[in-house]
Amino acid sequence: MPHFSAAIVAFRIVAFRSAIVAFRSAKVASSPASQSSAPTNFPHRLQTLGTQPSPGGGPSLRHLAAIVCCLLTAASVLADESPRDVVIYGGTSAGVAAAVQVVRQGKTCLVIEPGRHLGGLTSGGLGWTDSGSKAAIGGIAREFYQRVRRHYDRPEAWVHEKASDYDRYRPDEDAMWTFEPHVAEAIYEQLVREHGIAVIRGERLDRQRGVARDGLRITSIGMESGRRFPGRMFIDATYEGDLMAAAGVRYAVGRESNATYGETLNGVQKAQNVHNHRFIKPVDPYVTAGDPTSGLLPGVQAEPPGEDGQGDDRVQAYCFRMCMSNVPAGRVPFPKPEGYDELRYELLLRNFEAGDLRLPLKPDMMPNGKTDTNNNCAFSTDNIGLNYAYPEADYAERERIIAEHTTYQQGLMWTLANHPRVPDRIRAEMSQWGLAADEFRDNGHWPHQLYVREARRMVGDYVMTEQDCRRLRVADDSVGLGSYNMDSHNVQRYVTPEGHVQNEGDVQVSPGGPYVIGYRCLVPRRGEAENLLVPVCLSSSHIAYGSIRMEPVFMILGQSAATAAVQALDDGTSVQDVDYARLRRRLLEDKQVLDLPPGAGPKRTIAAGQLPGVAIDDNQARLTGAWLSSSSVSPFVETGYRHDNDEGKGEKSARFETPLEPGEYEVRLSYSPNPNRSGSVPVAIHHAGGVERVTVDQRRPPDDPHGFVSLGRFRFDRQAAVVVSNEGTRGHVIIDCVQFLPRK
Repeated sequence: MPHFSAAIVAFRIVAFRSAIVAFRSAKVASSPASQSSAPTNFPHRLQTLGTQPSPGGGPSLRHLAAIVCCLLTAASVLADESPRDVVIYGGTSAGVAAAVQVVRQGKTCLVIEPGRHLGGLTSGGLGWTDSGSKAAIGGIAREFYQRVRRHYDRPEAWVHEKASDYDRYRPDEDAMWTFEPHVAEAIYEQLVREHGIAVIRGERLDRQRGVARDGLRITSIGMESGRRFPGRMFIDATYEGDLMAAAGVRYAVGRESNATYGETLNGVQKAQNVHNHRFIKPVDPYVTAGDPTSGLLPGVQAEPPGEDGQGDDRVQAYCFRMCMSNVPAGRVPFPKPEGYDELRYELLLRNFEAGDLRLPLKPDMMPNGKTDTNNNCAFSTDNIGLNYAYPEADYAERERIIAEHTTYQQGLMWTLANHPRVPDRIRAEMSQWGLAADEFRDNGHWPHQLYVREARRMVGDYVMTEQDCRRLRVADDSVGLGSYNMDSHNVQRYVTPEGHVQNEGDVQVSPGGPYVIGYRCLVPRRGEAENLLVPVCLSSSHIAYGSIRMEPVFMILGQSAATAAVQALDDGTSVQDVDYARLRRRLLEDKQVLDLPPGAGPKRTIAAGQLPGVAIDDNQARLTGAWLSSSSVSPFVETGYRHDNDEGKGEKSARFETPLEPGEYEVRLSYSPNPNRSGSVPVAIHHAGGVERVTVDQRRPPDDPHGFVSLGRFRFDRQAAVVVSNEGTRGHVIIDCVQFLPRK
């Protein structure tokens, strides 16, 4: 490589000297004595630049500048397309972190960004950092947030408010986790300049013919423009996984069934729809209310949603993370987009008229009176169901989908601010907001990055699943930690059996603390690609990806992928054969956080099938009301337990029912104890002689090592049922497992 770089420098010197010689020759040629020998055929490139000879027939200074520009441009193009140690496709937060790490390890790299901006979502409006445990963020990711803090340490950074008035500026902390979009982009650009990283913008991968290979190794990637970039290692840092897919690596799109990986939160999840992002009032889905023959309103699907736990090819909804401002001098009105269709918002208006008066936005405050605005409530910025084709779509179709999302969301904001059917209270709230005037100036103050929450996901030799997030298993090759909720946004909007509209797909379940992300999730299966790493569209199930897909984690994984790429280069191995012990040492030297905090080891779980007698898990119980899944406190049976969230008292119950051989049984109930539990949980045992009612103190640890308490002995004929309720309780009510042990 060094000799090639030297050649580029030499070429540029020669180009400049040649231009000087050409200019001197041209001056002589332009004299009257030399006019007859003056050149008459100017280069085509110069003519396309609009250069003209001087009135005397010779080249002007502008002409000379064009000559120099052309020669130096040719040299720059040659340099851009020279072989690099690592070629990174995608200038997202992960891509920039990867590039910085490559350079810090003494290797050359090139970042190819299909768009014009670096940073992806982090610079595209997502300034409210979703991260779970901040202690799990290290390395270049933490350095980024430390640079954010240093930026806001400067008094001149506070244009529209005082630092002391912004509650998330905390000078005693080493990092700051909320920021304006332009600040994030400036930091990424600063990192690129400081490390001398070459960035090519506006070049999109030729997804049909762009990947050149020699056996299992990628040798170069070609763009739609015809440019080709050779390299020794490649990293796909895009949100879509385009390079991964074009390289022939196996991947998945949509939701797996629960059965695929033994999960509980994957696939269709109607029962999990218990949070804010749902219709809480009955709303008619038909164009003419009450008339199914009139057709469904836009965004409502005709087909049923499917059974809970069933897989499908649908994708969780996308949106733009808008940056709004409440500063009069710093905002512009929400535009009414071309092609605005009022019918698109009929569900929103009917929802207001049904009595749901929640503001359907989540405007989290950034510095200087700005926001990171996210989806909230039943009908909001998430464009549910209109993105299914995006992951596999060609570029033209993706642009159409992005344009449709733009029109939808801009129309939503205009409707909320202006439509007469919007309640006065909502319009009054909206009147204080507009788009931030000093953000996204080159895009009409609209974010340049669509929030592609999920597209393709690689299927590697190790797939991150719900079990990893819950620490029911822990990978032995950690390259970073995740800690955020297993979070899926809504996936579909359908008609309920009662004839009302409802959303499906919203899942928000805590993993119960940080968890390990393994190196094998970043590399393709053996036999697919030996020099490709994928830190964004990594190997993961849908629900596990819902937790992993946070921007700090992408930076963490981008750095780890780059470290592994350099090690594979130095050792002359494939990415699948990287020596993990050495990789781990280097990651720790570079301040990555790889280990779980004290007391956060693998959780104690019990397999229902290994329990004696008959065991009925909470996943098999018939539930009334909204019970939330959790795995925060172990031990528990199978993958976790459910709780009532200490709310809706008297509205929730769980019926554990099973056939039994006639006889006497000891009935046992399992729960994970904690001081926040209820001390008097009502339990009804339905047996041959009637119904026995008892209460259980779930604050008290059971004497049984598996977490069971005995409810007594009862005789059953052929059917048994145990009902746990939250009626009259104070504190969280837990449901996990009911066990029937035969007794003689």
